[in-house]
Amino acid sequence: MIPSVLPTYNRAPLAFVKGEGAWLTEADGRRFLDLGSGIAVNALGHAHPALVKALTDQAQNLWHVSNLYVIPQQQALADKLVDASFADTVFFTNSGTESCELAVKMARKYFYEAGQPERVEILTFDGSFHGRSSAGIAAAGSEKMIKGFGPVLPGFVHLPFGDLDAVRAAITDRTAAILIEPVQGEGGIRPVPDADLKALRQICDENDLLLILDEVQCGMGRTGRLFAHEWAGITPDIMMVAKGIGGGFPLGAVLATERAASGMTAGTHGSTYGGNPLGCAVGSTVMDHVADPAFLAEVNRKSALLRQKLEGLVADHPDVFEEVRGAGLMLGLKCRVPNVDVVRAGYDNLVITVPAADNVIRLLPPLTLTDEDITEAFTRLDRAATAVAAP
Repeated sequence: MIPSVLPTYNRAPLAFVKGEGAWLTEADGRRFLDLGSGIAVNALGHAHPALVKALTDQAQNLWHVSNLYVIPQQQALADKLVDASFADTVFFTNSGTESCELAVKMARKYFYEAGQPERVEILTFDGSFHGRSSAGIAAAGSEKMIKGFGPVLPGFVHLPFGDLDAVRAAITDRTAAILIEPVQGEGGIRPVPDADLKALRQICDENDLLLILDEVQCGMGRTGRLFAHEWAGITPDIMMVAKGIGGGFPLGAVLATERAASGMTAGTHGSTYGGNPLGCAVGSTVMDHVADPAFLAEVNRKSALLRQKLEGLVADHPDVFEEVRGAGLMLGLKCRVPNVDVVRAGYDNLVITVPAADNVIRLLPPLTLTDEDITEAFTRLDRAATAVAAP
């Protein structure tokens, strides 16, 4: 008999009942160090006092009205995002998947309005992940994502990761945009080199293409800059964000230049819940923290300390780990043993990590984790590695 919750998840046998900072308490009372943050969502950790206050204060006044009306909290968050980024305008969604849908629509609508309706193709890359909607799985193109869900939405051209020559060769008079994650998350914590991002920006400029960046996982301070592309000194035309922007509340957004968004006029897109007062009150508070240069400086300091500990872990367990990869507090451990074995050993040692492709485990801790948390992370991961390596 099928369970009441559709069985599409391979869940760990853990049920958490309380969180505080980088720590989760299981129903049986055990305390786990959370290096997953709900897959890079809880940017300020669990039950951050400022987020609790923002949500509580807003909940006592107004939850939802729909986008038929002006929403002051939405305007305030949009202004903060525009002031802190390349963007001229913002559309709010509930998730990264919804942000992907709009980014694809926006790029195609731009060329339609420009009198080039044939320009619908978007170049994407192996190992990418852009959500699980029809557009998202078509953009990723992997057999795992699309098998059984045909017909697959057309208009995406899949290219090898890191192959700029393949990008140039794939451009035709039907090409509209390039879509890429500055750091692949689900694909195994694979950063795109700064030089490659610069080259992609140049390729787009030379061929009148739009550059779409998916910063759903790598944005909102996770790499030590507010947005990961800032390290390369470039700007996109369209950018998808979600996860960390809500600090645990379902919230996403598409940021765009005025030019890229010019086709999106009244009636071309909408969302019932997107940008509601509750979500935007929380998101605005998240922005107040993660956009602060002092906060980002601490992310960079802590990421260096964590990476140093992880390099030592790899050196101590060369039969279990191959390398450390990633940027900021978006780090991965490439494993020599099955990564799921390491994740399960972590559960036994009360530390949470997240599996990814390329036999990698992801470490996506709250950006607020302490130095003591980092030391404890090493201790617990060391025990997990020792358990995996034991005959």
